Amino acid sequence: MTAKPRVLLTNPIHPDIQPKLAAQVDLIVAPDTSADTLRRYVADVHGLVVRTQLPADIFDHAPHLRAVVRHGVGLDMIPMDAANQHRIPVANVPGSNTSAVVEYCLAAMLNLRRPLAAIDAELRHAGWSAARPLADHTAELDGMTCGIVGVGAIGSRLAQAAAGLGMSVLGLTRRPESLPPGVQPATREALFANADIIVLCCPLTDETRGLANADMINSMKPGAILINVSRGPVVQTAALLDALRRGHLGGAALDVHDIQPLPADSPALDAPNLLLTPHIAGITDSSMRRMSEGAIANLLALLRGDVAPNIVNPHVLSSPQSIS
Repeated sequence: MTAKPRVLLTNPIHPDIQPKLAAQVDLIVAPDTSADTLRRYVADVHGLVVRTQLPADIFDHAPHLRAVVRHGVGLDMIPMDAANQHRIPVANVPGSNTSAVVEYCLAAMLNLRRPLAAIDAELRHAGWSAARPLADHTAELDGMTCGIVGVGAIGSRLAQAAAGLGMSVLGLTRRPESLPPGVQPATREALFANADIIVLCCPLTDETRGLANADMINSMKPGAILINVSRGPVVQTAALLDALRRGHLGGAALDVHDIQPLPADSPALDAPNLLLTPHIAGITDSSMRRMSEGAIANLLALLRGDVAPNIVNPHVLSSPQSIS
């Protein structure tokens, strides 16, 4: 009888999908996501499903590893150069959380421009007369300019939604010719200077690290808002917090952070007009199901020696290997 391949999950996946994977492999869920724990548990597995940051040397400790799948889209959690050097195929699940991230961005815009929860709280606490004037300082999205940095799958869908709400849309991308209809190409300087709402949904690269720096943030319109659903280091957080405390910006939403989990003493926790969430823009029950289903489809294909539907480094499969 052929032994089942052994698979490590860095974190649990969707509760309806995890048992289906467990029926086909010898499944292990890491007890925590520390670097030492992941190094220890990866030592005798054939497949790895990634939902957390991997240590840079993880593949040095994985002599039997034949398949790595990102439970999601972004590959910055995986040391790709090392995967290529070790000839380990890596796959992801593109498009699986696009709707979730776009809807998060819209929710953040509405939350910051028309904070109904705060008005509800004031009504309950201080009464009708105290709560009603709070509406005088809210704003409509219709007629505003939305600047989107990174107009890929998420940015394109967000541009469509923003236009549907009556917003004009500026886009910053490496390939301006690929911008969807209705999105006006803009330089970084023009986008930051002219947008009422800026959404960062670009990948983290050497070019985008610190893209929203102090100069760019200070060049934003007074009262503008910034939303980051890309990666924490795309924003110079200290400059953003300073702009919020000075009242230069009308608000910001950060789903991603320089350090994750967000430390208990983070200065962001007491910044004004700042919406903080724990890297959940792409997470809903539906998106989790799609990511989990896609991840195991890719994983099982690679473990069989097939080409996965969404392999990102197919050049390592010059001689595909199956696992027995």
